[in-house]
Amino acid sequence: MPTRKWKTRLHDAFFEHHTPAGRLLDGFLLIMILLSITVIMLDSVESLHEKHRVYFHRLEWIFTILFTVEYVLRISLSKTPFRFIFSFLGLIDLISILPTYISLFFGGFQTLLVMRALRLLRIFRIFRLSHFMTDLRFLTRAMRSSMRKISIFLLFAMVIVVIMGSVMYIVEDPKDGFTSIPQCIYWAISTITTVGYGDIVPISPIGKVVANIVMLIGFAIIAVPTGIITTEMSIAIKNRETGRDECKNCKKTGHDHDAMFCKHCGASFEEDEAV
Repeated sequence: MPTRKWKTRLHDAFFEHHTPAGRLLDGFLLIMILLSITVIMLDSVESLHEKHRVYFHRLEWIFTILFTVEYVLRISLSKTPFRFIFSFLGLIDLISILPTYISLFFGGFQTLLVMRALRLLRIFRIFRLSHFMTDLRFLTRAMRSSMRKISIFLLFAMVIVVIMGSVMYIVEDPKDGFTSIPQCIYWAISTITTVGYGDIVPISPIGKVVANIVMLIGFAIIAVPTGIITTEMSIAIKNRETGRDECKNCKKTGHDHDAMFCKHCGASFEEDEAV
């Protein structure tokens, strides 16, 4: 009986984020994740790596063991362990600890250690059931609603860069860097996105005119996806303020904007965390 009680408490701490124990654990994990990412970034600086690599190595193993214990506990405490293992957050947990173990047994895989930076994605677990998740849910919904419009926009942009790239291939001399249509398309993309690396520049008067047209189109294009997403966000926020958020389970509306559960069927509005 005491064992079951402790297991229940641990489950609440790991999976019930709105409890005091869950908030405390989330705060601790957030600090550990940020410290781990800081160590990874500092270790990538050559001068610091040569001087403090022993300390960085020890700290990395401390973080890895800590996250391994957390990962094992989440699996053992989960009501559906296999579902958790293959969930998005479960895979992120696994990928964040694997590189250190792989580099230990296989010396040629040190480059995989950069994948430890994926630990930063684990912050989404901490924000999952907090007030941040509500706004994130509306942003995700706006992105999904905008997907068709954005896809059409991207198709249009692709047509533009192919046409402009082909025109530049015709009007510019290959010795100036415009040696092929793919190379010219690369120039068109870097120009239309206002990046302009400067490694390839038009020389002929006609080429400069085309470049100016591409740059002007670029300014107009940048505003399009922003406007699409902003419009969808406004619609989502308006629906939230008027309490028209629909329950995916029973399809009923009329919920408060900060509601976490459906007042009709009791279903959670948060995405299933695979517990």
